[in-house]
Amino acid sequence: MRKGLLSLLCLAGLVSCFQPVVYLRNKRNYPVDVFYDNQRPDRPFEPLQDLEVKGEVPLKNHQSADRRMIDRGNDMEQKDLMLARLTMQAKKLGADALVDVKYTYYTSITDNGYIMKGLAVKYKREVDTTQK
Repeated sequence: MRKGLLSLLCLAGLVSCFQPVVYLRNKRNYPVDVFYDNQRPDRPFEPLQDLEVKGEVPLKNHQSADRRMIDRGNDMEQKDLMLARLTMQAKKLGADALVDVKYTYYTSITDNGYIMKGLAVKYKREVDTTQK
């Protein structure tokens, strides 16, 4: 019994020394900050331009059966790709962030359509009030 307890303690000590390989937080890094329609940056900003990415993707096999749709919408990989394209457009404009990002999708018999919109903004320079 004592040997089993000692082995268990050694194993627990070894396991606690290693960091997990899989990240528990699935936060993506984009070239600009992203704020969805219910969020706001804590910094003042000025609008640059409304941006939009849209298109259609054919339904996948698991989304329909017997000529009926059983699952609709795009998967997370497709949504991440759309957001990456939108943030790259914003970066090319010199934006610091995208605000009011909204995702809308629609479906037809053969396709999933999508529209992702956002407002590219530039952060205002903060004035240092401590200097005279």
